[in-house]
Amino acid sequence: MDRYAVIGNPVAHSKSPQIHAAFARATGERMVYERLFAPLDGFASAVEAFARDGGHGLNVTVPFKLEALALAGEVSERARAAGAANTLKRIGNLWYADNTDGAGIVRDLTANLGVDLADKDILLLGAGGAARGVLVPLFGQAPRSVTILNRTPARAAALAAAFVDRGPVTAVTPDTLGERQFDVVINATSAGLVEEIALPWPQGLFRPDALAYDMIYADAPTTFLRWTRSQRVARSADGLGMLIEQAAESFFLWRGVRPDTLPLFALLRPGA
Repeated sequence: MDRYAVIGNPVAHSKSPQIHAAFARATGERMVYERLFAPLDGFASAVEAFARDGGHGLNVTVPFKLEALALAGEVSERARAAGAANTLKRIGNLWYADNTDGAGIVRDLTANLGVDLADKDILLLGAGGAARGVLVPLFGQAPRSVTILNRTPARAAALAAAFVDRGPVTAVTPDTLGERQFDVVINATSAGLVEEIALPWPQGLFRPDALAYDMIYADAPTTFLRWTRSQRVARSADGLGMLIEQAAESFFLWRGVRPDTLPLFALLRPGA
C-alpha cells in the first residue's frame, strides 16, 4: 500500500491520520498514512529516509514548512507565492512542493460557510507565514480589499508591499485604522493560544453581518473566538474546516481523487 505521512515537531496531536484514513476508506484508495516525528535539525534526512522507504507524499506542519519548500526539486506557484510548503509529492527522484492552506481556507469560507468573498472587505490579523499563505487564494475571490494588521507594523507593511501587484492589499496600524469595519476578519496569528497573552486587536472591527474566522482549531472555542463573542459578532468559525479542506486538496494532489469533506466534520467534532 502507498505510504503517506504528516511530518512535524511536535506531531502527536495531528488529526491528519484520522482525516486521510477516512478519505481513503471513502474513495477506495489503497494507502496508509502515519505520523512522522522529525528532529528540529533533521527534517531533510527524515524526508529522504521516508522516500527511500517508498514514501509517496507528506503533509508538512510546524516548524518545517520553509525547509519543505527549500528541499523541493519543483515548486507550485501557490507554494512559491506563500514562501512555504505544507505538502510534498514524490515524483521520480524529486519532491514536488505545494501549499494547500490558502485553497483550504477559501473552500471552507465559500463552500462550507457560504461566504461570498467578492467585493468584501477582509481584515487579516497577522503578517507571518500563515497570513502569507492565504493571500493569493483570497485575491482569487475578487474581494474589494484585503487589509493587514499586525502587532509589528513593519512586518505588515512588508507583507503588503510583497503582494501589492497581486491584489488589493494595504497595511494599517491600530492608530490609522480609524473607524473602518470589515465583512470578514481572519485571525492568522497564534495570539490567544497562551491564555495569559491579551489579544492586541482594537474594538469595533466587525460590520453587523461580519464573520470572524480563526485559522487555529481546537475542541473548545479559541481565545480569539471568545473575544469576538464579546464584540457581538454575527458569525464565527475556527480552522477545523480549513484543516479538512487543505487535507482534501493534498489528497487530490496525491491521488487524483477529490474526497467528500462533509462527513469529516461530524467525525472530528461529534455533536457540533
